[in-house]
Amino acid sequence: MSIPFIDLKTQYNALKEDIQKRINKVLESGAFINGPEVLELEKKLAEHTGSKYALACASGTDALLMPMMALGIGQGHEVITTAFSFIATAETIVLAGAKPIFCDIDPKTFNIDTTKIEALITPKTKAIMPVSLYGQVADMDEINAIAKKHNLYVIEDLAQSYGAKYKGKRSGALSIAAGTSFYPAKPLGCYGDGGAVFTSDDNLYKAMKEIREHGSESRYYHTRLGINGRLDTIQCAVLLSKMDRYDWEIEQRQKIAHYFNSKLSQIKIAGFSVPFVQSDRDSVWAQYTLMVPNRADFQKKMQELGVPTVVHYPRTMPDQPWYKENLAPKGTWPHSQKAADHVVSLPMYPDMDRATQDKIIDSVIKVMS
Repeated sequence: MSIPFIDLKTQYNALKEDIQKRINKVLESGAFINGPEVLELEKKLAEHTGSKYALACASGTDALLMPMMALGIGQGHEVITTAFSFIATAETIVLAGAKPIFCDIDPKTFNIDTTKIEALITPKTKAIMPVSLYGQVADMDEINAIAKKHNLYVIEDLAQSYGAKYKGKRSGALSIAAGTSFYPAKPLGCYGDGGAVFTSDDNLYKAMKEIREHGSESRYYHTRLGINGRLDTIQCAVLLSKMDRYDWEIEQRQKIAHYFNSKLSQIKIAGFSVPFVQSDRDSVWAQYTLMVPNRADFQKKMQELGVPTVVHYPRTMPDQPWYKENLAPKGTWPHSQKAADHVVSLPMYPDMDRATQDKIIDSVIKVMS
């Protein structure tokens, strides 16, 4: 049988009637930009995360850029972030005019190593941008404590962890601002690009709302530099339908990951490990990511057995060509580099049946033996 890496078709079929109904309503209304579904989605997102405000926006990239613009982070400033993530995290810092300062990761969680942050702080540092990678929230208490001590902002990148819990609170409600992505492959995804930014700060919300609309306080009255960062009404309609099912999907992902861990943790080979989740938080399993000793060989053999794999991510951010050439990042990131050389993700989606789970598990065991 052919196994998809992510199965969006089964999810769509489960929601098809409701999605079509919501999209048709938008089509009939003609309110394709800033329709009522936008506010409805923002209200649901805010309630779900526990934030006072949610702002739907055009992408996860905009969701990280807008809070930096609103907080005045730009030329001459530095933002400390992880060395190991998708490039959008560093990219938005550069787009805001600031410089990303890369920090190594905790080798167990793949999230930013909080014990290494303070050594990177300089008079130019304005913020810390942790990434809650693979679905598990970063060490936000420690990060917030460091930020408070040094008078810095914290902007969480929760593009992979929307819905995850950290000490009883949800990702996105743990810092002054946080941005997520609704790219289709994310745990909560729309049918194109999309994102949302979260805050409980009244002034920051007002500023980001203006930035999202070309910096306009009112129609044709532009009080600040802005972007075209709105999320289309149709995408909001899709997300509203998906949100009705989302908590169930999180539970299913967690059950599948637990089953994977219970079976695959029995493999005792040097260089092989299953994902680790801290006891005071959970994961929404945006990816189920292993460490393997010989990744190229592992991927080739898994493909031969009919199981697709993906690498998230094959290069650290400071090792990307443009960043090396233009920013010349200083430092070493040994744990990030090791992750880049050895991580590999298995298929993960909420509608995966037990037979598919067993085929994936059996394939990994066969390859690793």
